[in-house]
Amino acid sequence: MMFATGRGITRRVIWLKGKRMNRVAIFKELDENQINLLKPLFEPFACRAGTIILHQGASAEFLYLIISGTVEMSFKPYDGNPITVSHVEKGGLFGWSAVVGSEKYTSSAIAIEDVEAFRIHGSELRKFCAEHPEAGKDILECLADGVASRWKDSHKQIKSLIVQGLTEKSDLV
Repeated sequence: MMFATGRGITRRVIWLKGKRMNRVAIFKELDENQINLLKPLFEPFACRAGTIILHQGASAEFLYLIISGTVEMSFKPYDGNPITVSHVEKGGLFGWSAVVGSEKYTSSAIAIEDVEAFRIHGSELRKFCAEHPEAGKDILECLADGVASRWKDSHKQIKSLIVQGLTEKSDLV
């Protein structure tokens, strides 16, 4: 798996560190205090087109927020070829298995363009939501909106999954 390597990627990671998260569409509803609490939990991530970012079945560790580029999400049934489920672009999220409490990613993600993103450990986000319930509620709304935009009428389902995962996993933190 290739991660942020090479001089060009390193420059983009440095650029991302200075990028203001409140300008990212998914967080536009959060106030400055909420952004300031959340910002230290995110780390920059960059990779080149062709990089497999997530493997279906791998340990679900990070939630990714795309700043630029496009990622193809695919699912491989046990008895067939991989199926492209969706394309996630600027402002979109992927890897939400890490937040809902799944042990493994349910899909694979491959960069089909160079990708610049922020990522957060699912466990850190769950801990944050437990320690800051009001901000956590607003962040969950933002995340549910971000993920649900890929599936019609799924906001309630996605939010329910996130809340369930946070509740179940926060007992373990």
